[in-house]
Amino acid sequence: EMAAPRRPSGGGLRRAPQDGRLEEINKEFLCDPKFSDEEDLEEKLAVFKEKYMEFDLNNQGEIDLMSVKRMMEKMGAPKTHLELKKMISEVTGGVSETISYQDFVNVMLGKRSAVLKLVMMFEGKANESNPRPSGPPPERDIASLP
Repeated sequence: EMAAPRRPSGGGLRRAPQDGRLEEINKEFLCDPKFSDEEDLEEKLAVFKEKYMEFDLNNQGEIDLMSVKRMMEKMGAPKTHLELKKMISEVTGGVSETISYQDFVNVMLGKRSAVLKLVMMFEGKANESNPRPSGPPPERDIASLP
């Protein structure tokens, strides 16, 4: 059996095993009859995989509290420690302190509107609708600060 040559994806070699693992999981979702009527499933999974790897800071195949915290801050929606814990338990059903890729995809594809999902969707929409201005960031006056 021929092993395909490993091509590192964007993030260099360290990412390759992770990428492969998530790819396998994506295949399982693609074969899952539960999601057979999901539109553009393959594209969605590709996006979820990228996102997940972006937020899996320690590259362990799970997203922990600190990662969720950083992710929310990055999206401009910082949360308190308590809110973060609640988000994680919302995704994992309270059985784990970390979000596995399966959990992540299940929430993103699921019918429940988990906070995480809303934020991700919102971020996706935000990125589509306004291309980043290429100039220096606009000056913010004190009044506009939260």
